[in-house]
Amino acid sequence: MVEIGCGEGRAFELYPSGVRSVLAVEPDPTARAAAAERARAAPVAIEVVDGTAERLPAADRSFDAVVCVWVLCSVTDPTAALAEIARVLAPGGELRAYEHVRAANPAFRAAQRALDAAYWTRALGGCRTTRDTEAAIRAAGFEFAALDHGFHSSSLLTITAAPHIIGIARKPGSDPERRV
Repeated sequence: MVEIGCGEGRAFELYPSGVRSVLAVEPDPTARAAAAERARAAPVAIEVVDGTAERLPAADRSFDAVVCVWVLCSVTDPTAALAEIARVLAPGGELRAYEHVRAANPAFRAAQRALDAAYWTRALGGCRTTRDTEAAIRAAGFEFAALDHGFHSSSLLTITAAPHIIGIARKPGSDPERRV
């Protein structure tokens, strides 16, 4: 399994014992160092490496699953990132995503654009809340096996990041040896 943008490794403790290993990719050296420390205490084997979503340090078709949590809203080139994800996934492999998405309501989408321009994108690692990430995943050739649309927020400052998707999208094809 690959976790893209693992940050400080806060999700490492959540991997179930059925996961054999995780390649945790993080471009920020400070976060990567913290993630490496957390990896030592994780219930599964985790290798923390330098890299970006657009250039994953992995061989073609070498993984059964890729996890992205609040990554595709922040990468410089989502199309390139999704092509890289497709490259490293085995046929039938899964992209498991929890991502900010643009609002369906045009007025709310205008508020997202305004807050992105004024604050959000610069302050929070390039996050763009107005991306149509669901459409981008589909355009990259993935097929959703499960998809939930949600809305959450704990403050007025984060309200524009409230629309989100949580889903499992599969790379077409099948692999009888899937090991997710």
